[in-house]
Amino acid sequence: MSMKVERLPLVEEFYSIQGEGFNTGLAAWFIRLGGCDIGCSWCDSRFAWDPGLYPEVETDTIVLNAIRSGTDSVVVTGGEPLMWNLDYLCNELKKNDIRTFIETSGAYPMSGIWDWVCLSPKKNMPPAYKICRVADELKVIIEDEDDFLWAEKYSEIVSDRCRLYLQPEWSRFEKIIPEIVEYVKKNKKWRISLQVHKYMHIP
Repeated sequence: MSMKVERLPLVEEFYSIQGEGFNTGLAAWFIRLGGCDIGCSWCDSRFAWDPGLYPEVETDTIVLNAIRSGTDSVVVTGGEPLMWNLDYLCNELKKNDIRTFIETSGAYPMSGIWDWVCLSPKKNMPPAYKICRVADELKVIIEDEDDFLWAEKYSEIVSDRCRLYLQPEWSRFEKIIPEIVEYVKKNKKWRISLQVHKYMHIP
């Protein structure tokens, strides 16, 4: 029986379109949880790093808001959402026939029941082997040439069914995208992920 986590530090929740990776274009309810100690220099959600800045909201309320949105899919993101036990959150969403997706660095132990696990490993705190093996999608942020080696390292650890994506770091897009394009042309197991929600000017 899963532990009931009564409250979670809620940064924001909103209905939008998935903008990255395999599920690009999917309508989903996003739940952003506070807390992250990885500290990526290029992070575009650093406002979520300190969980103490955000109210601890009853998990049942978070679930109810997702249900009321009319969504059939929920994306849990952060921060680093696996800093918190997500078993109860997922169980309650599943009771209401809502699919569950997570975006994680994999640096913390897995909790929750997921229809899709997007693993985005970070050098500061590398992911656990177990999470690598259950990942449905490996999405590596490319800031410079060294990141291609990092991506290849984890492509060898994830399962054969895992989809592989390289995503340009947003602030270096113009400089790095030609290198990513050439890399994918030579290494055809990879695909390119773009942050299309930024082009659409949506959250």
